[in-house]
Amino acid sequence: MAKKGKKYSEALKLVDRSKSYDSKEAIELVKKASTAKFDETVEAAFRLGVDPKKADQQIRGAMVLPHGTGKTRRVLVFAKGDKAKEAEAAGADYVGDQEYISKINEGWFDFDVIVATPDMMAEVGKLGRVLGPKGLMPNPKTGTVTFEVEKAVQEIKAGKVEYRVDKAGNVHVPIGKVSFEDDKLVENFAAITETLVKAKPQASKGKYMRNAAISSTMGPGVRVDVSSFTN
Repeated sequence: MAKKGKKYSEALKLVDRSKSYDSKEAIELVKKASTAKFDETVEAAFRLGVDPKKADQQIRGAMVLPHGTGKTRRVLVFAKGDKAKEAEAAGADYVGDQEYISKINEGWFDFDVIVATPDMMAEVGKLGRVLGPKGLMPNPKTGTVTFEVEKAVQEIKAGKVEYRVDKAGNVHVPIGKVSFEDDKLVENFAAITETLVKAKPQASKGKYMRNAAISSTMGPGVRVDVSSFTN
């Protein structure tokens, strides 16, 4: 078992592991327990009552957080002609087609998100072997395969986050930075929680949102009472 550091152990003492806090209290505790010298990311984690192995219980999508994530994401757009110009005007960091496909095949990954117009997917799809394992493959479900290039780029720059249930039924989503005001983190947490509640598959049986927690990059998790969202 890995040995916990002194700072982490001290931070752990601030949290009652048997208790579920309301989101405001949880955010306050996460901030108190943050001891790193950098501006830590605050992440929300949800344990959902779904079976990810079944196609009708897959949960995947994207949304724009009310106050963003505090991180500027580098956007690569695969588009041609007017759509390429539209992407550039919207603030995309890189725009092109074959030249960037070649660069990626050579090991270039200086971007965070890819947006592609549908007519480019035949070529972009050939990168699935390298983009797929990194979670970078464009997907219509997350709004990254679209002809609405301007909207897609602007939303990503504004703080759009993707959510996807993993093999264990968990969803992890960044909701901001420790430096954010408490109310902004609370509102971001509420927004993603409400989105996940609405995304509940009809095939899901029993308790859907089993538990939730908030933590900073280097800090302990704080359990959150989400009953007010599910009632």
